[in-house]
Amino acid sequence: MPARQVPSKDTSVTKQSHDHNFKNLFLDFPKEALKWFFPQAEQKWGQVRKVEFVRQEPKKRKLPDPSLALDMPILFSFENHQVLLWLVEFQEDKAKFSIYKLLRYTADLMESYPQALVIPTVLFTDRTNWRKDVIRKLETKLNNRLFLHFEYVFFKLFDFNARDYYNVNNPVVKILLPKMNYKKNERIEVIRQAYSGLFQLASRGLFDKYVDFTDVYAEVSEQENLYHEIIQHKETVMLAQYIRDKGMQQGMQQGTMKLLSRQIARRFQISPDSVHPMFAGLTTEQLEELGEQFVDAESLDEIRGWAKEKRLSRVQ
Repeated sequence: MPARQVPSKDTSVTKQSHDHNFKNLFLDFPKEALKWFFPQAEQKWGQVRKVEFVRQEPKKRKLPDPSLALDMPILFSFENHQVLLWLVEFQEDKAKFSIYKLLRYTADLMESYPQALVIPTVLFTDRTNWRKDVIRKLETKLNNRLFLHFEYVFFKLFDFNARDYYNVNNPVVKILLPKMNYKKNERIEVIRQAYSGLFQLASRGLFDKYVDFTDVYAEVSEQENLYHEIIQHKETVMLAQYIRDKGMQQGMQQGTMKLLSRQIARRFQISPDSVHPMFAGLTTEQLEELGEQFVDAESLDEIRGWAKEKRLSRVQ
C-alpha cells in the first residue's frame, strides 16, 4: 500500500489548508451534505432539482478593510419551487469565529437573494473538548420590543460519536468520520469504516481524492497495519485489491519517472529535480512512450512539448 504524506505538525499548515478541503467536500457532495445536516429540507420541500454555488465576495464596510473569508453559500431549488440558500462556514479554530462577521454576511446574502430562505450554519471541525463555548446568538430588545435576533445552526463534529455512524450510507459522513469522537483503540476501525464506506458510495476518482482527506485528518502513517486490517474483512476484499493494485501502479509509475528523469538529466546536464515537474499528470504508459521518444529528442524543450501534448490528450 503506498505511503501517503503524513500531515505536518506545523499548526499553521493545518489551519491554512483545512478550509479549502472542507469547501471541496461540499462542492463535490452538496446534496449528500444537505441530506445529513438538514434532512428536514427534502422531507418538507421534496427532492433537490437544482444546485448552484454562490461565488460572490462579501461586501466590505470600508475599502481599506481586509476581505471577509469567502465561505460556502449553496442555493438549492426543490421540486415544489422552494429555495434554500445554505450558508456554511467551516471553523477549525473557534477563537477565529465571529458571529458578527457571520451576521453581516448573512444580511448581505438576504439582500442579494430576497426570495431565498437563508440558513447560516457553522461547522466546527476541531477534535478537542471546549472549556468555553462560542456565542450562539445575538439579541437586542427593550421591554417587550425585539429589535434584533440572530442565531445560526451549530454543528461540532467532535460531538458526534464515530461508531454511531458506521451504518449511515452517506459519503460525507464516511469522509468526516476521522473528525468525530472515538476512543484511541477504535482509531483503526474508524479509518477502515471511512475507507470502505467511501469506496462503496463514491466514484473511484472521488475515492482517490478523499482517501487522502481521511489520511490527513486521521494522521494515517501505519499504512501496512491498516492494509492488513482491511484484507481481514470479507466486505472490504474488493477495496483491499484496489488499494494493492493502486500501490503497485504508483510504484511502477514512480520507478519509470525516476529512471527517465536520470536519463534526461544526464543527457542535458541538468538536475533530475528540475525534470520531475514535466511528468506531472502522466500515466505509466505515457511515461514509457515518452521514454521511447526521448532517444530522438534534440532539446529539452522538445521533450517538454511532448509531455504537454500527452497531458492534453488525457483531458480530451
